[in-house]
Amino acid sequence: MNPVYPIYKKETVCKEQVFTFPPQQQPLPGLESLMNPRPISENPSLHGSGRLHGKTALITGGDSGIGKAAAIAFAKEGADVAIAYLSERSDAEETRQRIEQHGGRCLLIETDLRHKANCIRAVQDTIHTFGKLDILVNNHAVQYEKKSIMDISEEQLYNVFQTNIISFFFLIQGALPHLGPGSSIINTASVVAYEGHPVLIDYSATKGAIVTLTRTLAQSLAPQKIRVNCVAPGPVWTPLIPASMSPYNVSTFGADTPLGRAAQPYELAAAYVYLASDESSYVTGEAIHVNGGSMVTT
Repeated sequence: MNPVYPIYKKETVCKEQVFTFPPQQQPLPGLESLMNPRPISENPSLHGSGRLHGKTALITGGDSGIGKAAAIAFAKEGADVAIAYLSERSDAEETRQRIEQHGGRCLLIETDLRHKANCIRAVQDTIHTFGKLDILVNNHAVQYEKKSIMDISEEQLYNVFQTNIISFFFLIQGALPHLGPGSSIINTASVVAYEGHPVLIDYSATKGAIVTLTRTLAQSLAPQKIRVNCVAPGPVWTPLIPASMSPYNVSTFGADTPLGRAAQPYELAAAYVYLASDESSYVTGEAIHVNGGSMVTT
């Protein structure tokens, strides 16, 4: 049975105005349980085939959204999964339960990854629990809407960069001594790294940095046979959206894509499985664009 897309469209006097979700807002970092409708994290008609059997993954931001979908898909494919998250304990517990229902083991790590010591500790806790690390997925992020660069405070700028890109460096530094040939690092970038966004200036800058980090690190680690790639999503219905956007922007979220809607998180999961598995053994330094048809220059 295929999932039903929970899309809410209303006809309006203005042709350009297409509403895809009910207007809503919640505080950062956001919870799936407060979203209307709740995101779809899993396609029940798809079953694993052991592509990640015996592997261990650390997924940041794995409690909800894209990270949750990737974590569940990894478990279906036979992986054990450690999930690092900020404070969304109810979402994380729900994800852990789903992973265990698919036969995987799951470690929850509640921590603030803006600090290097916490990044190193997240890796160490994963190694201590599962004995190894094969896959690192750097997926967590924060964003704030600001109409002008002049409205971005020093505090916000440091927070966005510490969360979205500096922590990636720390996590990679912590993971690298434990990664061997065939291991995979997967970074979550964004379509805005290529297109930009008028009210997400600092966020877009960090996503561009992630793309460049991916390309240069892939070259650096190629002699060690460690692959580095990224996924560049378009609009995806995750807790970050109602927690960081105005109710109106939430209501029209994803409507401007060629497919006319935002993605559900499960629609990203296969890209992460592919990049984590041996099926992508000759792929490194690349970006997979899952963006609803937006044409970007790579």
